Amino acid sequence: MPQPGSATVRSRVRIPLTFPDGYRAEAEVFTFHDLADGAEHLALALGSVPEGGTPLVRLHSECLTGDVFGSDRCDCGPQLRESVERISKAGGYLLYLRQEGRGIGLYNKLDAYALQDSGLDTYDANTALGLPEDGRDYTAAAQMLTALGATGIDLLSNNPDKAAQLAELGIIVRHRVPTGVHLSASNVRYLRAKVERTGHSIELSRLVG
Repeated sequence: MPQPGSATVRSRVRIPLTFPDGYRAEAEVFTFHDLADGAEHLALALGSVPEGGTPLVRLHSECLTGDVFGSDRCDCGPQLRESVERISKAGGYLLYLRQEGRGIGLYNKLDAYALQDSGLDTYDANTALGLPEDGRDYTAAAQMLTALGATGIDLLSNNPDKAAQLAELGIIVRHRVPTGVHLSASNVRYLRAKVERTGHSIELSRLVG
């Protein structure tokens, strides 16, 4: 994979965050010039990295249904909440990437939900729509990390593809740290598909039902 061109920080602003359960955190939010895909991705700096430490980084793909509306069909909202707290404690960055539906967009994601209701899993539903199982490209994420000086990171993720893509793009992933298992009656098939189809590091024994 070719190395991405340079991006630069466009602006930075402090924003206090409060989650529905009352958890609060202070974020410094960065915007960027010259990202490869032209999208308005954000980096949230949380906590402070100890002297000689490695920043903890989460690449979080936008999920309107989970992040905003609290949908139980995925684990995105709980992962976002967990990530903000863990990164605030360790010091690092949450990259909020505008890649709804693993890169297929909101309307297509909702169309895929309808196919899942008829029995397809999350990946086969995308394929049935003529779309990639996972269309995400992390070139812009690598550009953002490089612009922030974070070229060696610990990656908070269950997804091995994120670590592999970042490594190919010149980011050193020292450790991949799994998130918790955020299980609900509505997302168990979704989580099981992520384990069985794309090797996510989620304990299958936790996925009952």
